[in-house]
Amino acid sequence: MDQGILSTVGNTPLVRLDRLFPEFPARAYAKLEQFNPGGSIKDRAALNMLRGKIESGELVPGRSVVVESSSGNLAIGLAQICAYFGIRFICVVDPKTTRQNLAVLAAYQAEIDMIEHPDPVTGEYLAVRRRRVRELVETVPGAYRPDQYTNPLNARAQRQTMAEIMTELDGRVDYLFCSTGTCGTLVGCADYLRENGHRTRIVAVDAVGSAIFGHPPAPRLIPGHGASVVPPLAANARPDEVLHVSDLDCVVGCRLLAVREAILAGGSSGATVAALRRRMADLPAGSTSVLIFPDNGDRYLDTIYSDRWVTEQFGEVSHLWKGEKC
Repeated sequence: MDQGILSTVGNTPLVRLDRLFPEFPARAYAKLEQFNPGGSIKDRAALNMLRGKIESGELVPGRSVVVESSSGNLAIGLAQICAYFGIRFICVVDPKTTRQNLAVLAAYQAEIDMIEHPDPVTGEYLAVRRRRVRELVETVPGAYRPDQYTNPLNARAQRQTMAEIMTELDGRVDYLFCSTGTCGTLVGCADYLRENGHRTRIVAVDAVGSAIFGHPPAPRLIPGHGASVVPPLAANARPDEVLHVSDLDCVVGCRLLAVREAILAGGSSGATVAALRRRMADLPAGSTSVLIFPDNGDRYLDTIYSDRWVTEQFGEVSHLWKGEKC
């Protein structure tokens, strides 16, 4: 099947981070998933969850309707695929979804179903969004729910991500830093490593306030990683260690990337930078670490990269990333 723009999903660049932490006596690389056509690693999952059903005829243009809950990146990946094949797409979002993401979805003619109120117990939107998706699937004729939180094809897509990394580095990766949300990337990368006998140590980077690894849920500012409920895919996630990073950690990590490496990355990328910074004193000299950067920073211009927003949320903290460039 001719996939046009979709044929560019995957095979994203791997770049060395030489300027980020000059004192780090080891190597660090970033897998830049922003180079996927929809701008994030979720393009891989979206294509893997829909392609087979489109090719088999289970999803039919003009008749089928894809319905999914997403904070942004998966929504854009699905919207692009549905636009390409002429399939209707309804995306359930919440007020945390960035203005830029909503604009991109509108450009792809996706239908937006906005949840207004969070779950009264957790104060988060995820459970409410998922309930709304179930309602739509039950009432909209021809509806199909990919369900990134339970679909094994989500995780399976990320085996290729890890394969690309290992090929580029000749299999020599000592540490993998991977942010967590649905746990698709974490599980897919881990499955590839274990099935191929690699001894790479997997560091799961979760958000403070996320419930994925047993912590009580709490409000979070930055979407893209963490979850207020434990996603079913997490049952297969067996990281070697878990690090929790705060919203401020993410902001500082992103700002350091922009200032020192000229990489504009999203919040979950900043989270992996914060995790590396916390652990780097313990990593052996000469070792190799890879950080997966899930998306671009252009969708966070009103938040992470807005001095006004950062000051409103955290006070004057610019000293944490300003100073001489490395």
